[in-house]
Amino acid sequence: MSGADRPQRSTGSKIARFALVGLVNTAIDLAGFSLLLKLHVPPLAANVLSWSIAVIFSFVANGFWSFERNHAIRLHDAFLRFVTAGALISLGVSSLSIALFAGITGVWPAKIGGVIV
Repeated sequence: MSGADRPQRSTGSKIARFALVGLVNTAIDLAGFSLLLKLHVPPLAANVLSWSIAVIFSFVANGFWSFERNHAIRLHDAFLRFVTAGALISLGVSSLSIALFAGITGVWPAKIGGVIV
């Protein structure tokens, strides 16, 4: 079935799928971060690497499962937009939180605080 032949997902379905992807994405980020810290990767590098893995999952899951992909935008361009927005917001906030607060609160509270924000 081509994309034009598929029925549009309901708004409720999109919201539920988006929320589920967000939860799994957060779990991937935290699990990756934990594993990388156990492998003695410095916290900021671990944050960037775990975020990178999670953002790839999020792009694929949201783009192909939660929402209908806009074929007017090339996949490469869509990915760059997605990563750029994510880097400016989620990666920036979590990295800043780790950089500013890990020495005061510990790495995990700083990471969790950045994720919550």
